[in-house]
Amino acid sequence: MNDDETLADALIAAEYETGRREKTEAGAKAHVAIRIARMTAGGVITLTGLAMMPLPGPGLPIVAIGLAILARDVAWAERLLGHVTDRIPTDDDGGISRSAIITMAMTGTAGILGSVWWFFLR
Repeated sequence: MNDDETLADALIAAEYETGRREKTEAGAKAHVAIRIARMTAGGVITLTGLAMMPLPGPGLPIVAIGLAILARDVAWAERLLGHVTDRIPTDDDGGISRSAIITMAMTGTAGILGSVWWFFLR
């Protein structure tokens, strides 16, 4: 048995022990693939949000979206999501304030337009 087969067997065994109970090995394999894709997407979105913190763009809300995706599979992401959402400015109703939305839209648009100008029009 090679390393790839050992890893696949370990992933399937872990899938049987955690999360939803899959009835077949094929279902467990499909759920492992979905979980890996979800974790990859959440990681990429979180890193994109972190890059937007010093750059133009809505950094904290993007980080919160990435952590929300990761929180379905990773416990530390759920704990960190609580801290990040506390830092996002909100209005009286608990939603993101109108001024924060306008600021994020303007800085995001300026960043995209600046990037297009820099790479294509200068």
